[in-house]
Amino acid sequence: MTVWLVGAGPGDPGLITARGLELVRDCDALVYDRLVSPELVAEAPDAALVVSRAGLPQDDVNGLLVELGRAGLAVVRLKGGDPFVYGRGGEEALALAEAGVAFEIVPGVSALAAVPAAAGIPLTHRGVASSVRVLSGRSAEESGETAVVFMGLRALSEVCAELLDDGLDPTTPAAVVSRGTLPDQQVVVATLAKLPHAAAQLRGPALVIVGEVVRVGAAIAVASARWTRSSRSRASATSVATPTRRSPQS
Repeated sequence: MTVWLVGAGPGDPGLITARGLELVRDCDALVYDRLVSPELVAEAPDAALVVSRAGLPQDDVNGLLVELGRAGLAVVRLKGGDPFVYGRGGEEALALAEAGVAFEIVPGVSALAAVPAAAGIPLTHRGVASSVRVLSGRSAEESGETAVVFMGLRALSEVCAELLDDGLDPTTPAAVVSRGTLPDQQVVVATLAKLPHAAAQLRGPALVIVGEVVRVGAAIAVASARWTRSSRSRASATSVATPTRRSPQS
């Protein structure tokens, strides 16, 4: 089975994705955040194990997900907004990958875009604002910064040059995600200085991501690939070692 890291959306239970709701309704275990709508929690099957993470340290949450995943359950980790935007989804994904537990990320509608839109406030407006800065009010947790560039593929060389002129280190990890969430999604990772050359063959639409979080994503991918190869090897060994049963001849 799998652990699904699912975004519940910004608050309104109707704003969860169709995929997220489907998983909640079909799970064996649901681990949910305090800000998740009670209506969504109630969508879990009656027989499902339902656990609130309220009061649990993050390490304990990670351990719980690993334990439930190893037990062979279909586990939904339901998070407010999007799992990877102030949701510690990266920490949980890395813990699962390192433990050899299969997982899948199901993006959610982040409050970053949904709440301003619900209030009628456009985050970008031609002639008024062409960029958005996202900050955390919890200063103790502040560290680095991530730059995300929309519609930057055609002008990627200029975008990277501008970021370098602004003082970013040329070795800063960066990525271009082409046709994100679609079946032909492609991800190219390189240093900021080498990104334009590395991503030269990609096609749009594409998103450019610059910052140390790209390194975190690469670590998750490496750990996931490691246990995927390991599980395939075990499956192959099992298939070789297990004799094929044949029906008696008449």
